[in-house]
Amino acid sequence: MELKIGSALVSVYEKEGLESLLATLKTLGVELISTGGTWDYISGLGYQATKVEELSGYPSILGGRVKTLHPSIFGGILARRAHKTDQEQLLAHGIRTIDLIIVDLYPFEQALASGASEEELIEKIDIGGVSLIRAAAKNFNDVVIISSREQYQSLEELLKKQEGKLSLEQRRNFAKEAFVRTANYDATIAGYFTTDTFAPTLQPSRVTPLRYGENPHQRGEFRGDLSKEFSQLHGKELSYNNLLDLEAGIGLLAEFKTPTFVVIKHGTPCGVASAETPLAAWEKAYLSDTESVFGGIIVTNCPIDLAIAQAMNALFFEVLIAPSYTPEALPVLEQKKNRILLQRNASELAPTLARTVLGGLLVQERDTQNLKSAEWKSARQLPERMSDIEFANRVVKHCKSNAIAVVKDGQLIGVGAGQTSRVDAVRQAIAKAHRFGFELQGSVLASDAFFPFPDSIEFAAAEGIACFVEPGGSLKDAEVIAAADRLGVALLFTGVRHFKH
Repeated sequence: MELKIGSALVSVYEKEGLESLLATLKTLGVELISTGGTWDYISGLGYQATKVEELSGYPSILGGRVKTLHPSIFGGILARRAHKTDQEQLLAHGIRTIDLIIVDLYPFEQALASGASEEELIEKIDIGGVSLIRAAAKNFNDVVIISSREQYQSLEELLKKQEGKLSLEQRRNFAKEAFVRTANYDATIAGYFTTDTFAPTLQPSRVTPLRYGENPHQRGEFRGDLSKEFSQLHGKELSYNNLLDLEAGIGLLAEFKTPTFVVIKHGTPCGVASAETPLAAWEKAYLSDTESVFGGIIVTNCPIDLAIAQAMNALFFEVLIAPSYTPEALPVLEQKKNRILLQRNASELAPTLARTVLGGLLVQERDTQNLKSAEWKSARQLPERMSDIEFANRVVKHCKSNAIAVVKDGQLIGVGAGQTSRVDAVRQAIAKAHRFGFELQGSVLASDAFFPFPDSIEFAAAEGIACFVEPGGSLKDAEVIAAADRLGVALLFTGVRHFKH
């Protein structure tokens, strides 16, 4: 069932992008109704528009807090066109129907992000706009709702293509997006009023289609605002897997303050290194695993200068995200047209993580626990390489369980991740280190969970690994400590497990 748009109520905070849509509506002969500043804007473009006050018989009051909240407005939106009693009541009270509602809400989210005062924030809580959106979305059978300026272009294209008409399916889709918009808007406001960061996670209102999901035969999309996280400077569109790897890399990078590079492949760190200079950090991260870095995701807290760009350029990698790029560096990296270059914004990691499971949602706090090494329990002798121990413990926290990280001189030299046996993870990490020519003598090993048996320490110590860090808490801790004593290696218990599934 198609709906021919005959009238539109326009009430928006931001006017950007509205001019072209208004021109199309006027070309189609749509009657415009508007409020306050939006009416001034429409009139300034030379278009005629009826003021809401003319329909309601009441002026805008309370400093603009009440403009559209009136039966003459909401009756025209909520009235069912095929409902006899509704139509009789409209006629009795002289209420006209409204076919299209265009709303852009007060920017509470932006005000909150800017650090506005509570008084300013309260005035950015939209009341009438949310009510208009919900009313129009409820009556999608007879009304079209545009709940964000990001939808202006798609609406305009539909109106031009379909001569001012929209199908029931199209109206229903706009209604779905409208309810998601108001749900998230209210969730943001609710989040401001609570100190509990462990709050429900809702679907964001912005949806970005992706080329596909994890595999080409799967559909995929991103629901959220990527522009808050970074700006894309160059390259093809990001993929589903790119975004998963970026999340993994950004989370790991947050553990470090010194110049650090992280390379992620299939959600697992394959190269991590810190150094006094950014170039040295990159070179060490690359040498961590010169095979796996191929096609990887590179994340850094260092500005990319010409020397780093030249060092990286011969390498095939999917994505590089950095805080900035020098003017000389960008042209070098842009030589590969599909290479994705991102500039990260000053955003913070969300305090909670969520994933769908069995038709529901699992939500947990982000793992931010990192006890100082001074709080760890030294089960056998104090190690000399405490900085490497802390480095390894930060890295293993971001590897899939069962996980092992082997580190030496601020560089990840071996990783075992996603193994069903902890000793297999140890074997994998050591085999990696051997394959790339690293000397294990004097290196340190971190485990994301306790060693259930002494076998892992026995195997690793035989390879020259001198220090081990693990949570402790196994029934066989005494046997593990005894093995460390017998082998003459250092062993520390952190008391904190870092499973990652």
